Amino acid sequence: MNKTQQILFDEPGPRAQRRIRIATVLGAVGLAGALAAAVYQFASHGELAADRWEPFTTWPIWRYLLNGLWATLRAAAATAVLSAALGLILALGRLSTHRPLRWLAGAYVEIFRTVPTLLLIYVTLFALPQYGLNFPLFWKLVVPLVVSNSAAFAEIFRSGILALDRGQTEAGLAVGLRRGQVMALVVLPQALLQLAPSLVSQLVGLLKDTSLGFVVSYTELLYSGQVLASYTHLLIQTFLVVALIYLVVNASLSKFARVLQARNGRFGGRRGRRTAELPPPLLEGNTPR
Repeated sequence: MNKTQQILFDEPGPRAQRRIRIATVLGAVGLAGALAAAVYQFASHGELAADRWEPFTTWPIWRYLLNGLWATLRAAAATAVLSAALGLILALGRLSTHRPLRWLAGAYVEIFRTVPTLLLIYVTLFALPQYGLNFPLFWKLVVPLVVSNSAAFAEIFRSGILALDRGQTEAGLAVGLRRGQVMALVVLPQALLQLAPSLVSQLVGLLKDTSLGFVVSYTELLYSGQVLASYTHLLIQTFLVVALIYLVVNASLSKFARVLQARNGRFGGRRGRRTAELPPPLLEGNTPR
């Protein structure tokens, strides 16, 4: 269990670990049974026949779906960059020593963490144009996602900063750095290193949120699948292929997050060993001149 998990959860004991293993096995068996039942139903209704899948062996179909995937990735990338930047500003605002700034940042985070993203999309789509704010199609999806996800990023950044030892800040102040310099040069680099797996995991949820693009008719992957299914009349096959694409992309991001987590654990272990190997401080009066 890594440092972040130790902060959030107690490490399970032997009995809890045994219950977790039993629940995992039962869940795996139940999932396998559900998948087998689904495959049986598909086969009995002819959905697994070769002619039903033949269109997905042609390049035009895949080109159309890959164009939808590219639109999804563009929206996700824009949302991730803007949400992370705004979330970092909000996190610093919540940690500010100025009460009005801290209150405003906290109000923003608490409000938009609870408001559904779909409602924000409806506001952007129907309410804002009445006041002269009619965004292009791409931004009608990205802006609500940024507003919603920035609140989540803010809490991730704030938690990571607060998880660091206060001695890091005190050491920076002791050598003459200003508080802003300590945050930028000492605290944030270490916090971002520890938070990298959590940030990548947030990207998985963000990528799935782009599927709400169908509301604004943005041709992301899911909306492209809907259009393709209405054209080919292969509803089940189309959405199974779309689900497979989402699975591959999200599984790749999840694997990347696990790799980062493992690397951070090894880095933390090496850093701890190096610290333990340092010689004890020289006693006062024995400092070499």
